[in-house]
Amino acid sequence: MAESTDQPLLAVRGARKEFPGVLALADASFDLRPGEVHALVGENGAGKSTLIKLLTGVHPSDGGNIELFGEPSTVTSPIEAQRLGLATIYQEFTLVPGMTVRENLWLGREHTTRGFTSAPWERRSAAALFERLGVKIDPDSTVRSLPVSHQQLVEIGRALLSDARILIMDEPTASLSPHEVTQLFAILRDLREQGLGILFISHRLEEVFALADRVTVLRDGNSVGSWPTSDLTREQLIEHMVGRPLDQEFPKVAAEIGEAALEVRQLRGGHSPTEVGNSFTVRAGEVVGLFGLVGSGRTELARLIAGADRIQNGEVRVDGEAVQIRSPRDAIRAGICLLSEDRKAEGLVLNLPSVQNFALPSLSKWSRSGWLNEKAERAAFLKFVDAIHIRISDPEQPAGHLSGGNQQKLLIARWLEVDTRVILFDEPTRGIDVGAKAEIYQLINELAARGKAILMISSELPEVLGMADRILVMHEGRISGQLMNNEALSQQDVMQLAVA
Repeated sequence: MAESTDQPLLAVRGARKEFPGVLALADASFDLRPGEVHALVGENGAGKSTLIKLLTGVHPSDGGNIELFGEPSTVTSPIEAQRLGLATIYQEFTLVPGMTVRENLWLGREHTTRGFTSAPWERRSAAALFERLGVKIDPDSTVRSLPVSHQQLVEIGRALLSDARILIMDEPTASLSPHEVTQLFAILRDLREQGLGILFISHRLEEVFALADRVTVLRDGNSVGSWPTSDLTREQLIEHMVGRPLDQEFPKVAAEIGEAALEVRQLRGGHSPTEVGNSFTVRAGEVVGLFGLVGSGRTELARLIAGADRIQNGEVRVDGEAVQIRSPRDAIRAGICLLSEDRKAEGLVLNLPSVQNFALPSLSKWSRSGWLNEKAERAAFLKFVDAIHIRISDPEQPAGHLSGGNQQKLLIARWLEVDTRVILFDEPTRGIDVGAKAEIYQLINELAARGKAILMISSELPEVLGMADRILVMHEGRISGQLMNNEALSQQDVMQLAVA
């Protein structure tokens, strides 16, 4: 941590926020010092997002005190927060894809000469900015042409051009490869040395320990405490977050492994004829991990198997029988389902009630002569609500109002009702807090114990090593190797195949 003064950049004392029927934030307190990366962690629903919205003026506070740069502050809007030197970089970017990097950097505050935008001046300033950040980005390139990591740096650059002294970063690494995460952290450490205060929100605890100087834990809308990261172990931090010890972060239980349930033979397709060409098997009761860096072809392979993209060559077999998959409906009929990495866009209809989301693939079960038996539909759903502990206020609660972990459970319940044979999990715990992750892992164990064949795609190596019986590694669209998972297997062993 860079040398800091006694005066914090930001101090929050007893922040409180109540919505109709919900106390979202009860008593939150922490401070952020100059030249510090301060992590804010907690389970989904702990109050992190609400606290950020209080700090940035999206919501007014219902109690407590907030000080910015030593002065009492009541931020009334995001624009005022930016004017005061506080910038927020969200997981979902706020850039305009069709505009150039330069135009995005200066959007809303264009530099003008005699009433005209001074593009040469903005271009020179952008070049100087990226030199400060240690990256090469063409100011005249369109944002949509940039990799995700560079788009994020444009967001950071825009904050720096506004003379921000505080950066709030919400899940900034969700779409980055390990190499891009390393680059981002190097830049954040440099900004820390320049005296900025960085509030870092992440579910990835390994990143918290790698980057943060201190960490504050929120639980049920209250601050549990703040500690130097070096004073905590991973297990202690998890216990602070969930309020109880977790016996195992990855509660893998070996299931009885049977015959091949899914066979993929020289599958090729996707957006180009040569993108994917692979063969592998997943047996009943087996959890096979599929690991690879961003862009390696993991998701493309899953989409081919699930009928979301067209197969150009190769064969898919279920329980020894070849199946023709030309659409997701064909895959479902064959006993294959995909839980997409983007459950909000590709898995759920967010404004529909949870019970209707659950029932979508199974409506024929409860329909007669064009009439839906809503009572039977509801009873089937409530059975899974109890069995896998889906936390909802009412079956009619919209799916978009559920936490990430409960949305994932809702999708699992949907496919359990269909009684699918093969389940493809693409990033099963993305955006899910550590307590809910343990529940999802336990559900994966239960599915394997029922004889389901599970292909688990993940970019988190600890998750793959913690849950998979066998690991397939992808590199540049092809499976570069297969590893049996055991105590001797290390992250380095897997990464060597991922970059080979």
